[in-house]
Amino acid sequence: MPSPFKPSMANWPNHREALMANPPIHAKLQLTFTNKSIVKATNHSPEPRVLHLSNLDLLSGRFPITYFYFYRRPTANSSAAMIDALKTSLAETLTHYYPFAGTILQNLTTNEPEILCDNSGALVVEAEANLRLNAFNFYDLDELLRGKLVTVNPDFALQIQITSYACGGISITFTFDHALGDASAFGKFLLAWSEIARGKPISTIPDHRRNILPRSPPIYHPDLDDTMVKCTMEEIKNIPTLKKLIKRLYYVDRTSIDELQKLASSSGVKRTKIEAFSAYVWKIMVSAMETEHSRCKMGWLIDGRSRLGGDWNYMSDYIGNVLSVAFGEASIEELKRNSISEIAEVVHSAISKATNKAHFLDLIDWIECHRPGLMLSRIVLGLGGPGLVVSSGRMFPVAELDFGFGSPVLGTVGSTIERIGVSYLNQRPSAKGDGSWTVSAILEPELAAALELDSVFQPMTATLLQL
Repeated sequence: MPSPFKPSMANWPNHREALMANPPIHAKLQLTFTNKSIVKATNHSPEPRVLHLSNLDLLSGRFPITYFYFYRRPTANSSAAMIDALKTSLAETLTHYYPFAGTILQNLTTNEPEILCDNSGALVVEAEANLRLNAFNFYDLDELLRGKLVTVNPDFALQIQITSYACGGISITFTFDHALGDASAFGKFLLAWSEIARGKPISTIPDHRRNILPRSPPIYHPDLDDTMVKCTMEEIKNIPTLKKLIKRLYYVDRTSIDELQKLASSSGVKRTKIEAFSAYVWKIMVSAMETEHSRCKMGWLIDGRSRLGGDWNYMSDYIGNVLSVAFGEASIEELKRNSISEIAEVVHSAISKATNKAHFLDLIDWIECHRPGLMLSRIVLGLGGPGLVVSSGRMFPVAELDFGFGSPVLGTVGSTIERIGVSYLNQRPSAKGDGSWTVSAILEPELAAALELDSVFQPMTATLLQL
């Protein structure tokens, strides 16, 4: 008899047992950095333009966001020719996405960052690795990202690292300053670059106006005072963390996702896949928590483009940040006792409170009333007890990112941030295009261990990637 909150797994392989019986042997990844160059837009205005950040840009702050993609050995071009082609197509892409080639500076009058569109360029770093891709430790993102596959130079808003492997495969990591935009904006940039690289017209004409404005006078629901907080970068950098968080990469197959959705929808109301997934994770999370806590929070990143854009969704091509965080809270006793479908109802109710125009207008106005400075959701800053944030990237391009040498075997998001006040799960479609997911995670070790007790969260391996 399966437990009341886990999918039936009678026919599924237990990957944790398999890993323990046959532990993977990973050689140490070593890199040789071979070249650095700056790529500028092919065509640009001779007069630098200043983009003032919107209120929602200020909410997201100045964090580096990294996406990394792995490709099998290209069959046509040499490595040098391929890198030259990538740089050429990047220069053309930056013509359309000119803020990404700009410089982000602190305005001394407003004490807020702004983007100087001066075509200072994007940094491109080239490296060679000692390993073949099938010898890679894809599961341990701490080992993968720390000082190796990700370049972080604060002088550049956009940085790309192209790494070649002993088997001829390559990886491309893209690191963006969060002031440039959110996942929707970055996804459109990457898709445009891949389209240009293949000689195709770009499918989206980017909107760089940053025209998200507050109402006059600004007004907001007082509940935002309980969920949002004004903070400094120093406070963000010194977030108190009780335990060292670890970074992991998981594979979730379609069978697991469909089974969880069935469990979450058993009351007769169909829940979304991400609602079902969240309910399952929340249930497991409280089982791994220390008994000193009585309540637990979960948050969800919400894209406001369709909410602010109205029926015509005129903001669909907006480049910038249009994110909020919905959050729910429940007692640990309730989460342990309730079924997946009952928890999914709590998840759905919490998300629904932020998926509307009124919420985003109130949020914009709350920020206006608290400028200048940085603002964050309290749950993201780690205030108010244990919590976990789920980010759904179901529309983010993965398999589509063909730069002229084939589709990737893996594409996902990572983070180089060392201190963070909350656990994170970032979901992306797998490169297989079969409905399976990759999930990059920043977790307490106890939660990671609990998630790996069954086959829903499968530690990512070269075998799963068919390398």
